[in-house]
Amino acid sequence: QERRITLDEFQMLALVGGFSYKDVPESAKGWAATVLFNEYLREQFERFYMRPDTLSLGVCNGCQIMPLLGWVPVATQEDRDKVRFLTNRSQRFESRFPAVKVMSSPAILAQGMEGSTLGVWSSHKEGRLVLPETVALGNLLEQKLVPFCYVDEEGNPTEIYPFNPNGSPGGVAALCTPDGRHLATMVHVERTFQKWHWPWMSEDWQQNLQVSPWLKMFQNAYNWCTQS
Repeated sequence: QERRITLDEFQMLALVGGFSYKDVPESAKGWAATVLFNEYLREQFERFYMRPDTLSLGVCNGCQIMPLLGWVPVATQEDRDKVRFLTNRSQRFESRFPAVKVMSSPAILAQGMEGSTLGVWSSHKEGRLVLPETVALGNLLEQKLVPFCYVDEEGNPTEIYPFNPNGSPGGVAALCTPDGRHLATMVHVERTFQKWHWPWMSEDWQQNLQVSPWLKMFQNAYNWCTQS
């Protein structure tokens, strides 16, 4: 109520996952509503989004809220143009360790990781990307706004379960903005940034990697914020 702290003081915003609004179906709608229907908060979020010196990362529930705010893949306040993350095709909560491929994209947090295929935790019941009629998957891929894709054993983007735990078209596991500053991902990169977070890792990696490759995302965030 005292409004002593605003987003104007911050350079990076992390919208985290984990049981938003008791994790009821489409809980991100409630979270988004607390911003969109509060003029004071809405203006702060809009200013933060538009500032050229800011980054944001949305994970799981945080990924679901970002398109509802009109942040990814492109800025929009028209509901007809907003993508959604809805119920998995399996109709179940899926806690798995799938493989994703880091695609070429403008995402600042994923720079230097392109071409990597990495295991990562995935834990959600509503992660299936649903596109409105105004947004075509081909356009998202052509504009390179898909930083991560679920892949099969051959390393190819897939919609096949369980390699793709939710059935998202094209294997889409993340979206970013054209300028790369805002990234929304259904996979839990923050739960996989240490080697001991991994349930399985090749013997070569166990012996030769000092840290999990996912730590690179957070190093990118730190470097970009300190240099901008």
